[in-house]
Amino acid sequence: MKIFKRTKIKKYSKDGRILFTKEMKKEYTILIPMMLPIHFKFMKNILVKHGYKAELLNTSHSRIIEEGLQNVHNDTCYPALLVIGQLLDAIKSRKYDEDKLALIITQTGGGCRASNYIYLLRKALKKNKLEHIPVISFNLNGMEKNPGFMIRPSLLVQFVYATLYGDILMLLSNQVRPYEINPGETDRIVDKWVIKLSNELNGKSFFSKRNIKRNMEQIAADFAHIPVKKVDKIQVGIVGEIYMKYSPLGKNSLEELLAQEDAEVHIPGLMDFIIYTCDNRITDTKLYGINIIASFLAALLKNYLIRMQNMLIDAVKTQYIFKAPSSFDHIKSLVKGYIGTGVKMGEGWLLTAEMLELINSGIENIICTQPFGCLPNHISGKGMIRKIKERHQNANIVAIDYDSGATKINQENRIKLMLSTARLNLLKAADDSEAFLDNAQTR
Repeated sequence: MKIFKRTKIKKYSKDGRILFTKEMKKEYTILIPMMLPIHFKFMKNILVKHGYKAELLNTSHSRIIEEGLQNVHNDTCYPALLVIGQLLDAIKSRKYDEDKLALIITQTGGGCRASNYIYLLRKALKKNKLEHIPVISFNLNGMEKNPGFMIRPSLLVQFVYATLYGDILMLLSNQVRPYEINPGETDRIVDKWVIKLSNELNGKSFFSKRNIKRNMEQIAADFAHIPVKKVDKIQVGIVGEIYMKYSPLGKNSLEELLAQEDAEVHIPGLMDFIIYTCDNRITDTKLYGINIIASFLAALLKNYLIRMQNMLIDAVKTQYIFKAPSSFDHIKSLVKGYIGTGVKMGEGWLLTAEMLELINSGIENIICTQPFGCLPNHISGKGMIRKIKERHQNANIVAIDYDSGATKINQENRIKLMLSTARLNLLKAADDSEAFLDNAQTR
């Protein structure tokens, strides 16, 4: 076993936390917990381009849950248990030098308990006598600062483009993979583009909208040229709490289960959530008359992000075989008469909107993934299902709670029951279509 010598870190913030210093940037490896496989590969590569040593964790074994249960109270959000468990499991693997290791985690500052994950992580590190490991807060509101980790405009812009590229690759790969004739070809195209685009991150052309537009159109063309065998398949949308919706670890590899059940998966992009957070600032000013300056800046950022998102939508539409996502403004308009846009804890009204957008685009089978005990998602997700079904009688929605105590078998059985209903609806739609054609020919 390799033994590392521990040294003392002497620089602390006024509140007593260990700072990530400029000296650490050169030598320390930053561990990144997994959420979105494609997007986070881009983001890890961006950090490397900016001079950081970073590693994205892909682990998914049972020890992660065990570590989480031992270090996070089970009344806390399941995503916190998994994120902290994954980081602790990586540290204890002895793969890294503990004396040259740092962790990074997002911190929004909103009312969701996710804002407190960073404090739970530091508490867990202290419990395991690992408090010498610095934790970096990735936030855009100045909650915590570190001299060795600065979110400069160039880094932020590149993260925006990484989100766009991640969204289009996730969107198109999900639409092609179930039909590919040569297994694995879709994933090879994804890997090719991740490498190609990551290599552009330092080039001036990366900041050119014309180049971004061309790249996304080429991505759409690449996926359109993958040989496929088109057959009728069940189409299933996945929505829910942001970590559970995207993380394979959080939702027990749900996409793999749906692939085995011969279904095509649709997952809303990350850009909608980012625009949604900007929109919330504007809503605060409209409802309460506060944060006028923050609202103005948020409006500028929102308009910029919407323009970027529209480039993605236009690129997808260049290939008629693909289903393009709706614009943010259209998605927001769908919740009128269902839920107020002042409901913005966690995923808030956006979760309801995503279900409605899927249904309106013809995807009526939906799995709403949520951590057990997540109040915001039980209101705007599970709590809205009845109302949605009243207005959309063909909506086939199931809410699945994920928790360390929930059995995978029970989750899968409920999902398979939803899929059996989906198959019956698919057969009925085919029969109705055939009967319509017969009647038309008779006339």
